[in-house]
Amino acid sequence: MSSNFKAISIGELLIDFVSTTIDVPLGECPGFHKAPGGAPANVAVGLAKLGAKAGFIGKVGDDPFGHFLRKTLVENGVEVEGLIFDDYARTTLAFVANRSDGRKEIIFYRNPGADIRLRPEEIDKGYVASADLLHFGSVSLSHSPSREATIRAVEIARDSGAMISYDPNLRLALWDRAEDARQWIWELMPMADVAKLAEEEWEFITGTDDLESGSGRILEMGVKLVVVTRGERGCYFNNGKVQGYLDGFKVDVVDPLGAGDGFVAAMLYAIMERDLGSRLDDLDEDDLREVMTFANAAGALATQQVGVIPSLPTRDEIEAFLKTHSIVRANLV
Repeated sequence: MSSNFKAISIGELLIDFVSTTIDVPLGECPGFHKAPGGAPANVAVGLAKLGAKAGFIGKVGDDPFGHFLRKTLVENGVEVEGLIFDDYARTTLAFVANRSDGRKEIIFYRNPGADIRLRPEEIDKGYVASADLLHFGSVSLSHSPSREATIRAVEIARDSGAMISYDPNLRLALWDRAEDARQWIWELMPMADVAKLAEEEWEFITGTDDLESGSGRILEMGVKLVVVTRGERGCYFNNGKVQGYLDGFKVDVVDPLGAGDGFVAAMLYAIMERDLGSRLDDLDEDDLREVMTFANAAGALATQQVGVIPSLPTRDEIEAFLKTHSIVRANLV
């Protein structure tokens, strides 16, 4: 089944070298599995696999890794007319050590990486304006000129009436200063309709460990729906009208990397497919429970293989999963 909405992601596309062992420090890992990655690119693939028309805007090195990444997007049904090869910088690499509690140790090789060399003048206004949904994160905000390129794309999409999705995806190692990360993450918050954050980054970004007060602050910025992913414990949601928790699904985790991206792709797909984007702040418990259950199932399925992109589920896989796993009603606050 396909959907007639168009979704574009902008940001980083890179190679994740994921440790082949769990709970081993990065420097002691005996081996790594090469996997295409980058949160916005993962979301684009996730949307394409679910049936949306998906595209990606970003920059990779004109090197073997960059060409491998382009090929991966194409093979997964993602439009690549917005993907540019850089003849100066190489494709960014990340080495990842996973822990059984879901946390990750990550070191990036980006000095500079091609991803942060995307320039505002390289943003195709007509292409961005063709999107019904634009998704972005904060990694591309960490340095110029990709910061200005991202802001330009978001402004074009907003002006054309697209829904804007924002996943800060905090990676402090990529910022020169922690305070810069916090500043720019908040600078772009008012431009988003949906903001999804991970529980482990919540306190740094919002200044509180309380989900209700922190999400209230984000809603005050003009965001219409705030969602917090909580690993195996599911998610929290707040649209100013309804807030609550929805339990996650219990699965044996193979690789937790990318569960959040699978969640985001499925959440956005469910919102767009049900035509809920124009009334995010008026959705009731049933609407939100449906969307978040679908997203939780995708997040669980995304942990079942090594590497993010291979593990992102199709709509049929999510629906089959839901038939064999009980749906828990939302616990409203």
